[in-house]
Amino acid sequence: MPPLGLAMVAALTPPEVEVSLTDENVTVIDFQKEIDLVGITVLTNTATRAYKIADTFRAKGVKVILGGSHPSALPKEASQHADSIVIGEAEGIWAKVIEDFKANKLKKIYSQSAQPSLLNLPIPRRDLFAKGAYYFRNTISTTRGCPFACSFCSVTSFFGHSYRCRPVEEVLKELDTMNHKKLICFVDDNIVGKPKFAKELFRALVPYKLKWISQASVTIAGDDELLELAVASGCKVLLIGFETLSPANLSALGKKINMIDKYEKVIKKIHSYGIAIHGFFILGLDEDDKDVFKRTVSFAQEMRLESAQFAWPVPYPGTALGESLDKAGRIVTKDWSQYETNVVFEPKLMSQEILQLGHKWAWLEFYSLLSIWRRLGIIRGYSAQLWMLNLYYRFFWRRKFETNKDRKKHE
Repeated sequence: MPPLGLAMVAALTPPEVEVSLTDENVTVIDFQKEIDLVGITVLTNTATRAYKIADTFRAKGVKVILGGSHPSALPKEASQHADSIVIGEAEGIWAKVIEDFKANKLKKIYSQSAQPSLLNLPIPRRDLFAKGAYYFRNTISTTRGCPFACSFCSVTSFFGHSYRCRPVEEVLKELDTMNHKKLICFVDDNIVGKPKFAKELFRALVPYKLKWISQASVTIAGDDELLELAVASGCKVLLIGFETLSPANLSALGKKINMIDKYEKVIKKIHSYGIAIHGFFILGLDEDDKDVFKRTVSFAQEMRLESAQFAWPVPYPGTALGESLDKAGRIVTKDWSQYETNVVFEPKLMSQEILQLGHKWAWLEFYSLLSIWRRLGIIRGYSAQLWMLNLYYRFFWRRKFETNKDRKKHE
């Protein structure tokens, strides 16, 4: 997906300012380009690289602004690599940053005093995205935040304990600038977090004849009208966080809306409406032993989940999980570059190595050809796209694991 957040920051920039956007996932950075100001959005697992980029530009005398979830959680650390830090969302702040930069009066910290309104947001500058570089180019946000506060998630720490919705008419106005024949990705953290809003939105989407995907909570299965409207508006896939098959783990995560004994009913209900499910699972929580890998993958296979992701807990700064593990002395490194590729905490009932190997097995087993065939078959009308997705995951993770093995041999 393209960096929608940066496209929004570009749209918030005064029109007289010339803006370019570089996504290092798909292109290279031109450090020789003549520019006056650099803004970098930083996630925890990209922080090490972001700091290196920032230091390189600053060494050339270019001012650098850092923003995003990681600097918002650790502004003191990020400040060592930037002229200014933006804490929180850009609306209501970014124009002031540009104004101060022009006057050579940049402050060290810019922070939101209150959550910005989602009324009258500009249309993100999608014209700045690299052409032909993204599979899911049509990304759009209708809400911010999540009504729930899971301990592992940085959404609440960044957006606050709130759930805000954009006016439906403004969402439609933005949709009018997009290609309706292409798949639409609503990048909301939980598009059904407020059912009344979701129903209003879905009703308005029906005439557009879209095909769309988004994240949702299991609560959607308890509302037939919401499911009917989701299907009528073009919903094809929902990304749902099941997280774990352990009630004790769910309690520790603070995910009270999930009830494991109802997972099967939830999945069958959503499937009965013709909606595919991409499940999220966390492996290596405190009540997980080495049998968790087989139990979880077997469940996802038996439920015929069309796709799934398997992750270990990541103690992101600012999250309740991160604070808890840090306080207990269980975080083994704060080398942010390791936070995507390695287990960076001490599991309770298994070793780091067993968790890492179990995680690898889960991906390879779930995306084995036999598993894909048993889960997808050739029955449903959209199975071709789902087969492509599964084969992509199979290729990606096999290649990733082989690359990591070669890297370790080299080291």
